Amino acid sequence: MRPNRNEVRGKIDEAAGAAKQHIGRASGDPFLEEEGADQRASGELEAGLGKARRKFGEAVKDLGKKIGR
Repeated sequence: MRPNRNEVRGKIDEAAGAAKQHIGRASGDPFLEEEGADQRASGELEAGLGKARRKFGEAVKDLGKKIGR
């Protein structure tokens, strides 16, 4: 199966957060660095939940095939 919206949005937030974090660290802006770290962590969580949701859907679909529905 392909990634769901949560996984995609999570990966985008991870990348944006990492960029903010690096820019904040390079420019000496602790607020931007912290904001980036928070956004990255939030993205990781959302992507993880999306992956779990996809895996659960795949398992239900496989179970349906096994019982003939």
